[in-house]
Amino acid sequence: MNETDQTPYERVVAAMRAVPRADFLPSKMRKLAEIDAPLPIGDDQTNSQPSTVEIMLQLLDVRTGHRVLDVGAGSGWTTAILTHLVGEEGRVLGVERQARLIPPARTALDKHASGRASIVRALPRTLGVPEEAPFDRILVSAEALRVPDSLVDQLADDGVMVIPVDGIMHRVQRHGEETRVSRHGLFRFVPLIEP
Repeated sequence: MNETDQTPYERVVAAMRAVPRADFLPSKMRKLAEIDAPLPIGDDQTNSQPSTVEIMLQLLDVRTGHRVLDVGAGSGWTTAILTHLVGEEGRVLGVERQARLIPPARTALDKHASGRASIVRALPRTLGVPEEAPFDRILVSAEALRVPDSLVDQLADDGVMVIPVDGIMHRVQRHGEETRVSRHGLFRFVPLIEP
């Protein structure tokens, strides 16, 4: 079955099965990897609840060959899942503000990404990685107070961003200078640190 025959749900489930959550957790948390709950990874950050990740990735609808930005890469788990979804032709860039989380995330990611993904430290006063834009998809795993214009500006035409805003999951699609926003339920995340 090829990608065009699969639903977003089927693609996401296959990608999540291919990337074990335990590989991206601190050793003392690995025994809890199968629990459907956010788990602490240090520096007041969490590895997101699997059912929430599944919903976000279905909304994002990542395709083979896409360039994807993962904002709030944290443990690197979502970056690795996204790498599976973009396939050999795609590329994923994770960005994280908490410097201590990046080395273990990179180590775990190396086992799953085959050089098609990386995680970098967020620059001060910068949201996303504007110098690498445009991106076909942007996943934000931290809660914003509003949809950040600076991230919308990093979307390619017909690009999609999924981001929790003020407790509600938003799907933002860019068409030229216009954006279309849909809302998809209540969720809780750590706060997005905005410049």
